[in-house]
Amino acid sequence: MICMANPIPILVLLCLIHSTEETCPSMCLCTSDTVSCSSSGLTKLPKLLPTFSITLDLNHNHFSWLRAGSFSRMSRLETLRMAHNQLTGLMYGVFENASSIRYLDLSSNKLRVVEQHYFHGLWRLEELILFNNKITQVEPGTLSSLSSLKKVYFSLNQLTNFPFFSIQDHSQPFLTMLDLSSNHITRLPWEDVKALPSLVQRGLFLHNNSFICDCSMYSVFWHWDLRGFDTLRDFMEEHTCSIYGDPRASIQFLRQSRFFNNCSVEKAVSQPMTVLLSKVFVSEGQRVKLDCQTFLTSTNISFTWLSPKQGLITQYNINDAAMRMFANGTLEIQAAKVNDSGLYLCTAMDIIHELNATREINVTVLFPAAEPFNTGYTTLLGCVVTVVLILIYLYSTPCRCSCCKQPKPPVISAAAYDPGNLTSVFSTCTGDQQKIHKNKHVAFLQPMLSEQGFD
Repeated sequence: MICMANPIPILVLLCLIHSTEETCPSMCLCTSDTVSCSSSGLTKLPKLLPTFSITLDLNHNHFSWLRAGSFSRMSRLETLRMAHNQLTGLMYGVFENASSIRYLDLSSNKLRVVEQHYFHGLWRLEELILFNNKITQVEPGTLSSLSSLKKVYFSLNQLTNFPFFSIQDHSQPFLTMLDLSSNHITRLPWEDVKALPSLVQRGLFLHNNSFICDCSMYSVFWHWDLRGFDTLRDFMEEHTCSIYGDPRASIQFLRQSRFFNNCSVEKAVSQPMTVLLSKVFVSEGQRVKLDCQTFLTSTNISFTWLSPKQGLITQYNINDAAMRMFANGTLEIQAAKVNDSGLYLCTAMDIIHELNATREINVTVLFPAAEPFNTGYTTLLGCVVTVVLILIYLYSTPCRCSCCKQPKPPVISAAAYDPGNLTSVFSTCTGDQQKIHKNKHVAFLQPMLSEQGFD
């Protein structure tokens, strides 16, 4: 007879072993926080997936749909890979209770319309990959709820338009990449494109589309190229457009700009563009001129300055007698002061062509201006005086050697002579000083005193 004192721990252990065996499906590979079920021939999700998973790889399977709450038990899931499947759409609530997902790869599927509800609940999503699908439409507001989104890829699809107006600073404050390359876009709503946040404009990929050559398109791309956007310069050869809509007459519009000689490129950009940043260092009290040179060449340009001390400055509202503004936009500070330091922003406005350009100058007024110079000058003068004194000391010391010629002693009357008060002016030997004080005689006066009979 076998007696079991406490069978509860054994039952708990058996349950844990059984549970561990069920949490990792046989067709998957489970490690510490990663589950890989790629290339397993799956048509639907396994019933039991480890709840501790942070990464789930379902690439290269045969999923055609996903039911609501497919990942609701995986609250720690951050990376979901479902590339190279047969997905044609996503049901409502697919990502319910899966808000921890940061990386979602749905590339190389058969999605056709990206609907608003697809990504509801993924407010932590940072990277969304949808390239190489069959997407023809992205519904407005699809990305609005993805407040943490940084990168989204729609390349290699069949898009003819995109809801640019739905991307705003307040809804996508971190979005830095929007890839719409290799689609079928012929024209874009340029006013909506120009209104995109600056970070999105800098990270907007539009190469390998079916653009029709027109001045609006060329003007926007021309200004982006002027600003040095890598999205243009890295794919210079792939930016093409067709003349008069004829695909056979396709040109590289950033290379062959002669077709746009009649276009006014200034009309396309309404936001100011910074073209130059300078730093100026000036001593207090000096006169300084701040120019407003920009790329604008028109003769009908108005200028305004924004200074840290006075604020907005024009030719008509300067109330500081120490400043004046010239017709060419140059701002002069007649006697700079320390509180004049700061960032000066000049805006040049071409009203006729509707183009603005700015020039930023960071002015630093040094105080006090003369102190570094005086300190250096005083130090140099002290060194010179010291060297002169050393030279006098070296070359004026009496020479006691026999080969040196003794100087002729001056004539001193006997009445004025007092042996106790005479000492050598320059003495280099301590022993000589002691001898002089002991004998009360000066060496170079001995011959004269002997001649006059003093002993």
